[in-house]
Amino acid sequence: MNRPIRSIAIVGGGTAGWLAAAVIAAHHKTATTVDKSLSVTLVESSDIPTIGVGEGTWPTMKNTLKEIGIKEADFFSKCSAVFKQGGKFVEWVKGKGDFYYHPFTVPLGYGRIDLAPYLDNIENYALDANFQHHVCEAGLAPRTIAESEYSGQCNYAYHLDAGAFAELLKNHSKSELGVQHKIGTVSKVVQDEFGNIASVSLDDNSSIEADLFIDCTGFKSLLLGETLGVPFKHADKYLFNDSALAIQVPYDSPDSPIASHTIATAQNAGWIWDIGLSHRRGVGHVYSSQFLSDDEAEANLRKYLKGAGSDKSVRKITYQSGHREIFWKNNCVAIGMAAGFVEPLEATAIMLIEISSRFVAENLPPNAAVMPTIAKRFNQQLQYKWGRIIDFLKLHYMLTKRPEPYWQAHTNPDTIPDSLKEDMQVWGYRGPTQADFESAIELFPAASYQYVLYGMGFKPDFNKQQHLYNEQQQADIIIQRNQKITTQMLQQLPSHRNYIEQWLAANQQ
Repeated sequence: MNRPIRSIAIVGGGTAGWLAAAVIAAHHKTATTVDKSLSVTLVESSDIPTIGVGEGTWPTMKNTLKEIGIKEADFFSKCSAVFKQGGKFVEWVKGKGDFYYHPFTVPLGYGRIDLAPYLDNIENYALDANFQHHVCEAGLAPRTIAESEYSGQCNYAYHLDAGAFAELLKNHSKSELGVQHKIGTVSKVVQDEFGNIASVSLDDNSSIEADLFIDCTGFKSLLLGETLGVPFKHADKYLFNDSALAIQVPYDSPDSPIASHTIATAQNAGWIWDIGLSHRRGVGHVYSSQFLSDDEAEANLRKYLKGAGSDKSVRKITYQSGHREIFWKNNCVAIGMAAGFVEPLEATAIMLIEISSRFVAENLPPNAAVMPTIAKRFNQQLQYKWGRIIDFLKLHYMLTKRPEPYWQAHTNPDTIPDSLKEDMQVWGYRGPTQADFESAIELFPAASYQYVLYGMGFKPDFNKQQHLYNEQQQADIIIQRNQKITTQMLQQLPSHRNYIEQWLAANQQ
């Protein structure tokens, strides 16, 4: 039990495997590149394709890229990346031209005053409390050319080419962080007498031993699910979607505007994502096979595209919404889709890879004796985070006024998690506050819930405690300040495409 942890084997590549390798190796860089006291080995098969459509990230990615030592301009040029300043939700409320934003910049006055009780029209919350709605609608970048990398007045994440991103991470991990790379398909998983994974055998008759194994084998969950027998906990009771059709389409012209946000457009039984990269758009229809056939979904998608990419075929992806009951068992941790998956509505997939990898890196046990305690804490944190993700995604659906059976089914109380029902009971008389969230590092802060809740037209009955809301003058000052900042932003910020082209040209000289 006092055996030191000196070797980590990551089984599976793609974004999950290589991002985990990079985060862990960067955190322990001296140990992996100088004194070699810690080895990180990634083994991936050459014949198992990755999903490769996860093109949206969360603002956490800025710090992750900095921490692993990748320059932002290099990331943009090699991954066809662009800025993502939030999400635009089109026709989720009434299905008749309505839309609202979930921007990444918190509302003005956040933590001091919630503007919601002082607004006549709650659906304008993101307009009155934040300038980023206008920045996105105008197609602008989140910063000026004079500002340095990883900075800007607008908070942002990225859209990226997932395949290119995995390749960038692989090359960087191998050349700069000391990660060892092995090509091979796992043919057998060998366990010791205590149930720990001792080694994995490959199809070339070689084997890899390690003190800690990280399962990045995707939906298969070869190590944690199949070998260690950790059950899968379904979430389809709350989130109905189980299918997606994905397609990549070109821009109309080389100078077409690039949206600086994800566009999620509701359909009769699901929604369509539209993600702009520098050279193309990634578009896809997420839907429930219970309410929509594949042919009907493709018809929705083709109609949305209005002829763009008509010569291209769609790729179908099927999945189960949910996650493993635990994520770290014995000496095995699952990261990425091996741990769980839900629809890509708020770009949680890559964010969870970052968070899980960072936990492993920062809490890597010095020896096997400490591992059960670390595993217990990891499982507690991830179970809480998965619960919060399911709640937050369900919030996007449950307040809809759309009449279709799919949408009405989402309003059925039986399909709403108890934890979310409790939150809604509290938010019925006051909005979400930071005190509602237990974790020191929430995936989605109270601001995110405010944007979605109010954007969907839900207004708490603030009259029940009207005596608490006596700051109308301060609220008016914040709204006026936001209007002034918005005007300045619209005048100062360059167009999204122009900024990227000028910035990359300057950094290539």
